[in-house]
Amino acid sequence: QVQLVESGGGLVQAGGSLRLSCAASGGTFSRYAMGWFRQAPGKEREFVAAISRFGKTLNYADSVKGRFTISRDNAKNMVYLRMNSLKPEDTAAYYCAADRLGPHFRGEEYDSWGQGTQVTVSS
Repeated sequence: QVQLVESGGGLVQAGGSLRLSCAASGGTFSRYAMGWFRQAPGKEREFVAAISRFGKTLNYADSVKGRFTISRDNAKNMVYLRMNSLKPEDTAAYYCAADRLGPHFRGEEYDSWGQGTQVTVSS
């Protein structure tokens, strides 16, 4: 299975931007669709965005559509989440995940997960 490591989280003011990165290793990256999920304290994990193996299909949660952009670079084994116009309700731990058969919306469909990176948006 592929191993995933996220980075790029931090503290940002509302209206600001961040770019999350996820580095993959230990597998053939282009065989996996990739997704981003998030989980805020006391809340269930929720789908944020997903990208197909070669980037032709992009899916977004309604709450982030128009503000977040998922992308990938198969040559570098990387997937990214560009987050613009951040809101306090975007505060959460963000996780990237790999999906052999996706892209799917449900976390249960994903095969590998990173350890997460914290995003905090202040008002």
